[in-house]
Amino acid sequence: QVQVVESGGGLAQPGGSLRLSCTASGSIFNLNSMGWYRQAPGKERVLVANIGNGHSTNYADSVKGRFAISADFAQKRVSLQLNNLKSEDTATYFCYLIYLNIRSAWGQGIQVTVSS
Repeated sequence: QVQVVESGGGLAQPGGSLRLSCTASGSIFNLNSMGWYRQAPGKERVLVANIGNGHSTNYADSVKGRFAISADFAQKRVSLQLNNLKSEDTATYFCYLIYLNIRSAWGQGIQVTVSS
């Protein structure tokens, strides 16, 4: 059984910062990549950032230069630092991981709200 648990998030003002963390546990072998998606109300879930086990990173254009992803693959942890937040960053953020090349596991999602 695989569990993926997110923490952090909450309410921030425009221009503020938040940090999201995610820890996975269970029968996870050959962890390939971890990352974050987000879904705003009425919109599709979209990739925010991901990181491979060689620590290569990939970011959505909308967050480049503002968000930073980091991971500890041995501990099965991934974090996302959100800086210079904008109202359009408001969404539910989902942590995910890919292991054994084809298997995926997702967290329940955590809310990020950017508002003054």
